[in-house]
Amino acid sequence: MKLRDKLKSSLRQWKADVFLRADFAALGSEAHLSRVLRGLVDAGTIVKLGVGVYAKAKPSALSGNPIPVRPVEVLAPQALKRLGIKTYPSKLVAAYNAGSTTQLPANIVVNTGNRRITRKLGFGRKFIQYENNSGRAI
Repeated sequence: MKLRDKLKSSLRQWKADVFLRADFAALGSEAHLSRVLRGLVDAGTIVKLGVGVYAKAKPSALSGNPIPVRPVEVLAPQALKRLGIKTYPSKLVAAYNAGSTTQLPANIVVNTGNRRITRKLGFGRKFIQYENNSGRAI
């Protein structure tokens, strides 16, 4: 069985919507795995959210182009969890959930505790921003 077929079979059985390149490292060499993943991105089976981070894809109802199966707001915390980064609600989301404001947050902001993150995650024009407990956006 070719690596492309093995990878597609694994993705069908994969329950999570987000997966890392390292999850499939045992299937083949790094170069071959990179070529197959790039081919799956080009075919519209998966979309790339960041370096080594991919998500399952579906065709857009408007344009027909591949988009993630879930919004970036949902996929980003899942991806960070898979990378071993604990996330918390941002200050704006916490204030909205507490009822102290009725303003919805406009951007995707994730609180990473005291950890500084520089990884760029997102799709299209939506990328997540990070804040840590000091309150300043990174």
